[in-house]
Amino acid sequence: MNDMEMNAQLEDAFAEIQPGMTPHAAQDESNRCLYCYDAPCIQACPTSIDIPSFIHRIATGNLKGASQTIMDANPVGASCARVCPTEELCEGACVLNHSSEPIQIGMLQRYATDWAIQSGHQLFRAGHSNGLRAAVIGSGPAGLAAAKELAVEGYEVTVFEKRSLAGGLNTYGIVSFRLPRAVALWEVQQVESMGVQFRTNTEVGRDISVAELLDDYDAIILAAGMGYVPPLGIEGEQLGGVYDAIELVESTKNGRPPLHFQGTRVAVIGAGNTAVDAATTSVRLGAEQVRMVYRRTREEMTAYAFEYRFARQEGVEFDWLTAPVRIVGDEKGQVTGLECVRMQLSEEPGADGRRVPRPIEGSTYLMQVDAVVTAIGQERRLSVIELLGLAHDRGVVRVDPDTYRTSHPKVYAAGDIVFGAGQGEAMVVSAAEQGKQAARALIQEGSRQAERTA
Repeated sequence: MNDMEMNAQLEDAFAEIQPGMTPHAAQDESNRCLYCYDAPCIQACPTSIDIPSFIHRIATGNLKGASQTIMDANPVGASCARVCPTEELCEGACVLNHSSEPIQIGMLQRYATDWAIQSGHQLFRAGHSNGLRAAVIGSGPAGLAAAKELAVEGYEVTVFEKRSLAGGLNTYGIVSFRLPRAVALWEVQQVESMGVQFRTNTEVGRDISVAELLDDYDAIILAAGMGYVPPLGIEGEQLGGVYDAIELVESTKNGRPPLHFQGTRVAVIGAGNTAVDAATTSVRLGAEQVRMVYRRTREEMTAYAFEYRFARQEGVEFDWLTAPVRIVGDEKGQVTGLECVRMQLSEEPGADGRRVPRPIEGSTYLMQVDAVVTAIGQERRLSVIELLGLAHDRGVVRVDPDTYRTSHPKVYAAGDIVFGAGQGEAMVVSAAEQGKQAARALIQEGSRQAERTA
């Protein structure tokens, strides 16, 4: 198979799985909305999108107004329309749950933002310059939301991104069949067209120093997210055929996936959303059997319910109460098996509130696999945190809960870099909201300083 044929096959395998609404379906669905006063769906949306308002605009044919309402509140609203756990958020709060089916808010949000993408409308406008400069480190959901909010208030904003493309998680880390890269890049373009400068291929500490940032900018928002999957700490991780789940997903978005998954048996270690992405990616790369290995039960898995259902539909199998002990290889250094042990959960919860998994003596067995994908969470961005000299708890940056200001008076933080240790849930929509709030706190502090010096 030549490169052109391989790329075509890859494009087909990773094409977006769920089609958007037709105009007729969107009209019918929007007309079902009760346009509640003090709507619970707004309260359930982390970014507080005025959901009845944008749905009413769809019903009246005002798609520009609908998309404007969405994106003003959530600058990654097109991505969130595809990846948000709407059944747990806005749709879960819909009053129609008590009598019929909830409004398909996510699909209507996608319908409106798809129209904006296709029409080429610029939805954001920068405010008049206030003479202040802000740096944003990281261009994922939190960074984009912060940059947009600052630009609206007249800040000169520069976003520093170490990769070649902006967009962070949405561009690189979510499978294309759920979130096409073009959608994430459109959101970047919307912010960029406000005059926000994106300096890609620029890593803080390597290509620009912290001292330069602190000298050249009035304030900094750290929105660097998290890194790759940490090591399992078991024998055999160096073998050929062992993959980082995030790198695996990223390889498909870059058009350079592993070529030997066809007909293989794959074990994915972990049970979060990234693990599901890795498992369903393996299926679409041609794996014959894909098993997710998790040391707890279905009840404790952290993947969204709709992600779990999708994995089951894709044919992914689940090995609950199972933990990896060792990765086994052949004389050529290639994976041939995963040694596992059966687990049982403690009667009493541990420090994190969940029952503790413990191995069952004598229950070790060998799972025959050709590849192992690790998806046990992500590493923290300790290097940039320490370069900035910020207080943190094992890589979770400490921030004031009201202002998102860090231990450094010029630095604010938002998104994955502050999630954990009780500081919120790592969702795209939550990261975007934190970026907004951090920017607004920075703006308020800038206004107070201007008043004091006036």
